[in-house]
Amino acid sequence: MRFDDYPVRTGAQLLVDALRIQGVDTIFCVPGESYLSALDALRDAREDIRLIVCRHEGAAANMAEAYGKLTGTPGVCIVTRGPGAAHASVGVHTAKQDSTPMILLIGQVEREFAGREAFQEVDYRLMFAPLTKWVAQIDRASRVPELVSRAFQTAVSGRPGPVALALPEDMLAETAAVAETRRYQVVRAHPGPGDLHNLFVMLARAQRPLLLLGGGGWDQSACVDIAAFAEANRLPTAVAFRFQDLFDNRNELYVGDVGLGINPSLARRVRDADLLLVVGPRLSEATTGGYELLKAPCLKEGQQLVHVHADPDELCRVYQADLPINAGMGAFAAAARRLDPVKSTSWQSWLGAARQSYLDHIAVPDQGSCYSNRFVDMAQVVAYLRERLPADAIIANGAGNYTAWIHRFYQYRTFRTQLAPTSGAMGYGLPAAIAAKLQYPRRVVVAFAGDGCFLMYGQELATAMKYSLPVIILVVNNFMYGTIRMHQERNYPGRVYGTDLVNPDFAAFAQSFGAQGKIVDRTEDFPAAFEEALTAETPCLLELRVDPDVITPSARLSEIRLQATAHTDRAR
Repeated sequence: MRFDDYPVRTGAQLLVDALRIQGVDTIFCVPGESYLSALDALRDAREDIRLIVCRHEGAAANMAEAYGKLTGTPGVCIVTRGPGAAHASVGVHTAKQDSTPMILLIGQVEREFAGREAFQEVDYRLMFAPLTKWVAQIDRASRVPELVSRAFQTAVSGRPGPVALALPEDMLAETAAVAETRRYQVVRAHPGPGDLHNLFVMLARAQRPLLLLGGGGWDQSACVDIAAFAEANRLPTAVAFRFQDLFDNRNELYVGDVGLGINPSLARRVRDADLLLVVGPRLSEATTGGYELLKAPCLKEGQQLVHVHADPDELCRVYQADLPINAGMGAFAAAARRLDPVKSTSWQSWLGAARQSYLDHIAVPDQGSCYSNRFVDMAQVVAYLRERLPADAIIANGAGNYTAWIHRFYQYRTFRTQLAPTSGAMGYGLPAAIAAKLQYPRRVVVAFAGDGCFLMYGQELATAMKYSLPVIILVVNNFMYGTIRMHQERNYPGRVYGTDLVNPDFAAFAQSFGAQGKIVDRTEDFPAAFEEALTAETPCLLELRVDPDVITPSARLSEIRLQATAHTDRAR
């Protein structure tokens, strides 16, 4: 076809057509005047691409990130310039740290105004450079297909992650006649024969191996393959921080999660393992206990590390692996499954002890009678949910000490039933739950949030109502920023400042949107309230009032304060 045979389209039309070719079926946004022509083009494509209009750009970006996590395809968010892009950056940061494919489209000032600090002008190539895999500005309509194609290719290849594209307002109105591109193809490395041979030899010599899974780039088939590899070799298997849905927690090989609030017994096993087979995690701060659980750059004598990662730049970046393997998760898992299993059974007692320790760790402790009369016991709540919810129920949460109960007592059974930011971003739970319910309307979706966490994006109840999404929201209310209070009491005992909260009646707050809302202040009242929420046809919020002193499943603020005070007195 000759150049003059291609249809003449505006930059906005080229953009929407390019998104359609890349398989986009959902876009999350807050509308802005900087991309009005794109909104108009999306109206013409509304049969193919649904537009989810949110109330805050941070929530929209979190929804796009959650969509990317759930589907393995890039979640797309479009926001306006300046404040809109700044708000959305939190979701982009989460996508970067969680290795989630995502595309952020940003309206930009007209090209003629660039460099004059025009209204809401920002140079996004500087702003988003450390938060993305690639950031660019499309300055000519004729390059829209090319650069959109590159954006999607970059987002899904190697270690997945976010890409940002700035769209000058006048470029979107400019016309061009240009050819279309093809849909992206996922490109990831495969393990070599030598890598697999060396892995087999190291595994055959091991006495105390531990398989650790995590990171991005997984899909259902990769999880099945890695589980088959673990079962063939009877490998004790753990998961990195907030990747608990990569391996069935009820499988007898599962021994727990290596992250914040780690089971002390599992922490000892990580230190004592003679072979750590790490498939996917970056071995970042949360997974390594602040780089103390494993010493950098080399592990201790007698301990070997096999590190599998899709990004060659991540290998040996912090920890010097004995066997670094550059491979995608699917490629490695499939190859590992085909390996002959090792004959050794020397670690079966090691496995049995680790599994029993995990089961002991998730047993609900007796917290005393105070809960039945005054407060909700979160351990019993989560234990109820793990028995009541179907295997494909999706649990979403943000950040805060309340998540320790979920991570410890819930058992994930199938892939992509956990939506939680390894970046530790507050407010993630409700937006992620909305994205999940949009994608899987027949599945149960539960969002956990602390009282501080929920009000980051609590206004997105309006979005859930707009699109008739009956998500269940559990707000854990202790009237404080709990995580910060815990650290405050530990480091500055008795000097509470800036961590108390004045909260609304969360049940009434939900009702003001037309959703259902109920206060639960006794543990025995939770099952009935939750059963009612399961049958609701609108979003349902349950405010769980918990003891402010019980700051983690194993610690009380009063005890932390006493210990810190005693330590301070001894130091004097």
